[in-house]
Amino acid sequence: MEIIAIANQKGGVGKTTTAVNLTASLAAKRKHVLLIDLDPQGNATSGTGIDKNELALTIADVLLDGVSLSDAIVSSPAGFDVIGANRDLAGMDITLMSKTNSHELFKTAMADLIDAQAVAQKPAYDYVIIDCAPSLNLLTINALVATDSVIIPMQCEYYALEGLADLSQTIERLTELNPKLYIRGVVRTLFDARNTLARDVSAELEAHFGDVMYQTIIPRNIRLAEAPAHGLPVIAYERWSKGARAYQKLAAEVIKQSR
Repeated sequence: MEIIAIANQKGGVGKTTTAVNLTASLAAKRKHVLLIDLDPQGNATSGTGIDKNELALTIADVLLDGVSLSDAIVSSPAGFDVIGANRDLAGMDITLMSKTNSHELFKTAMADLIDAQAVAQKPAYDYVIIDCAPSLNLLTINALVATDSVIIPMQCEYYALEGLADLSQTIERLTELNPKLYIRGVVRTLFDARNTLARDVSAELEAHFGDVMYQTIIPRNIRLAEAPAHGLPVIAYERWSKGARAYQKLAAEVIKQSR
């Protein structure tokens, strides 16, 4: 089982879009996948067709009350499992600070999930995808301490470059708590090939992060923007759109990394 956090402290870079559509594309390739929404906005939850306000248990119950991750799992209409989030996760940072080892609560929950699957003799997930909040808060740190690797969605603009440098430094510091943590890849999102600035920033990214840049580039695509309003990953909304094909290619790259 590989645990992958989708993280970027800058909002509006396609982070949740990547989490949902990478998960759906991996599932379409017959992988057993669990999506965990660790963002108080709960957009990854609603983007899979689940009503976040009707959930009996969420990730907040896991972190606050010690509920098992297994008990919070629900099946999405899109063909993969989800642990959802909603407004109950808002303000969680302050609450978590009062707990012992507050930065390792999610890691402990993940270990319990692995043990529970072994006891029940259930097949382990191939991938667990974590959608992090657009900030370097305690929730995101919990995800980074528990994960194997990080995929960073990156919009090709100069402010995003600064954010990537900050996140890279944070990941490097957190290796003291999680020695296996590394950047699995940087994926360019919301890309408009007609935009000179986007092309320039893309070239700069390749020069500095060449070894971890995914070859797949996610384009600006109206179907990607429309799909969440229908509670669907783009592969279920418009399978042959440019956005859907791009995320299928990204999923293939992620799977290839696992071999």
